[in-house]
Amino acid sequence: MPKRYLGNIITDTPTEPAGSYANDAASGVWSLAEANAYTAAGLWPIAGNVLERAVFGGGFDASSHSNVMDYFSIATTGNATDFGNLTLAREYPASGSSSTRGVFAGGRDSGGCVNTIDYMTILSTGNASDFGDLTSSRKGASGMSNATRAVFSAGELTSGSKVNILDYITIATTGNALDFGDLTYASTTATAGGSNSTRGVVAGGENGGAGYVDINYITFASTGNTSDFGDLTQGTKFGAGMSNATRTIVVGGYDGGYLNVIQFFTTATLGNSSDFGDASAQWLYLGAAAGATRGLYGGGENPTTTTNSVEYVTIATTGNGTDFGDLTVARYELPALSNNHGGLQ
Repeated sequence: MPKRYLGNIITDTPTEPAGSYANDAASGVWSLAEANAYTAAGLWPIAGNVLERAVFGGGFDASSHSNVMDYFSIATTGNATDFGNLTLAREYPASGSSSTRGVFAGGRDSGGCVNTIDYMTILSTGNASDFGDLTSSRKGASGMSNATRAVFSAGELTSGSKVNILDYITIATTGNALDFGDLTYASTTATAGGSNSTRGVVAGGENGGAGYVDINYITFASTGNTSDFGDLTQGTKFGAGMSNATRTIVVGGYDGGYLNVIQFFTTATLGNSSDFGDASAQWLYLGAAAGATRGLYGGGENPTTTTNSVEYVTIATTGNGTDFGDLTVARYELPALSNNHGGLQ
């Protein structure tokens, strides 16, 4: 039996490290030379180094509402892995996340729009749990979040009416959403959201017509109505948004035709978007999530067939999307979230 040190806690039989992420194991008694060797090989756990994961949840699989959650490791390419199930199968929920917890809010099931909020722990797998309720039952809202709050913007009621509601939750707790303020440019659905650590942004959307060009923003630490940020270069509805610490990217959507346009803006400054590049096909009803350097988007209709395709871009550069892998189930009207998006960096 190995001898023990410091109150029977540390043994002299080390657990070999398998990766450099902060949550990896390298327990035991190590010499400095051994630790340096593993560090040089990129295997020693590094404080603050994040295993970046994107989770896609819910949607409609062309025949029924879906409760599927699946996930990707953002740093690598490859197909998704099953994560677990939402508490309620539904299409077009909104999403938000901290570095540990993801939430899916609202959506529509076979009976109409719902106010259900689910949560799960991003770096584990398993079924979601009940968090609380939105202030109103709706689908097609977009989410924006930082380490503390998730804010859900606008959406569509079961009646088809569009709303300009903003409500929010504190991600680390459970409970019902609270009123945040109003989206000022229109009552709308199918917006795209993004964030940095202090600011949330909402872009595009529609209310029975062409896609809006508007971009609005909120400050997470306060409550109140949105303020004008600028305009998209291409009006869009049913597109998807994602952010790292610097940029917000809006992918695809619809504006009289299916779009393959990718556009971006700098989240910390006000102004209009610029062209980023193109997706490989026209895309709408898709989900998107980003890590510190790479953004993923996929699912949805591409262009009129339900797809499981996922692509990625490198956010700091501009250029066209590249194939990443496939979802476990092809579906549309699904959101995505990550544990290291712009609101957390």
